[in-house]
Amino acid sequence: MDAASTDPQQEIGQDTSASALAAARGGDEAAFAALVEPHRRELRVHCYRMLGSFDEAEDLVQETFLRAWKGISDFAGRSSLRAWLYRIASNACLDALDGRARRVLPHHLSGPSDAGEALLPPRTDVPWLQPFPDRLRDPVGGTSPIEPVGPVAPRDAEPDAIVEAKETLELAFLAAIQHLPPRQRAVFLLRDVLGWPAKQAAELLESSLAGVNSALQRARATMREQLPERRSEWVAPQEPSAEERAVLRRYMLAVERADVAAVAELLAEDVRTTMPPWTLWMQGRDTVLAALTESWNPESPAYVGRFRMLATRANGRPALATYVRGDGESAFRALAIGVVRIEGGRIAEITAFHDSGLFPAFELPGELAA
Repeated sequence: MDAASTDPQQEIGQDTSASALAAARGGDEAAFAALVEPHRRELRVHCYRMLGSFDEAEDLVQETFLRAWKGISDFAGRSSLRAWLYRIASNACLDALDGRARRVLPHHLSGPSDAGEALLPPRTDVPWLQPFPDRLRDPVGGTSPIEPVGPVAPRDAEPDAIVEAKETLELAFLAAIQHLPPRQRAVFLLRDVLGWPAKQAAELLESSLAGVNSALQRARATMREQLPERRSEWVAPQEPSAEERAVLRRYMLAVERADVAAVAELLAEDVRTTMPPWTLWMQGRDTVLAALTESWNPESPAYVGRFRMLATRANGRPALATYVRGDGESAFRALAIGVVRIEGGRIAEITAFHDSGLFPAFELPGELAA
């Protein structure tokens, strides 16, 4: 077959897309859904990066599809459907971010707490970062939550051909990008994360090429200031090693047994633990262990209860779903999703999101039998 020949399967795919597009323009909702649903996962990730909120990302994808449905008759096909949907999603996110405060984690608000410091009521007025379930960013039918889907296209390739190579869903990355003004954030994500050429990014954001390049330079400068010095803290690791899986298993068992000594063997000396929506957070193994000793002691007024844990994954990291059963309770109820960072065979950080409303997104039960 010579270079000018066309693959019959490609022709069939093009004909099918054209037919579906024509049907969608004519008001066929099923045809429209068939066109846009394959883009749901990547649009959800894009909205999540823009907003730092899983809940709002879900809402913004629905808003994107609603706007697309209302405007499908005006879609002229000068860009690809994917680029058009990214345009709608980016603008919907920019609208949502207008006037909003940036999302944070507890250690962005104050210094570390002492083990004996009183636990103040949770701060529901603070816009907290949220975790993202890895299962919702896996390619359909894929096997690894952190491998790029397919080959990576050249930097100057068309946006439709580019598959992101950077798995920038690390919490440290999400926290850093929150420091960018919304439009700089959009430019940075499109250019440096998704790899879109400057011309296409400018067209998508209805900006000039000079404006996009200027915004990108400012965004890069801010990100250099905000990102951790060790890039391993925001670039997603490979699949957990056998050692990391062993650390997690030992940690889960130790927590369920309320074995403080066993936990001590697994924590890094400078471990950091946070638990939004509480602003209190702790730095250092000794401080964390002192707090656990109190909260795990049935004789202590600070006693929390017994724990059960299930393994999951979030933001490209191992994660733990924690359930608690307090005194007088008959079942273990959902408590927190903890995103775990392991370095050198020890737990370096746990960010425990105390929000039972997150459990359905991870396909986790809200309650476990005693």
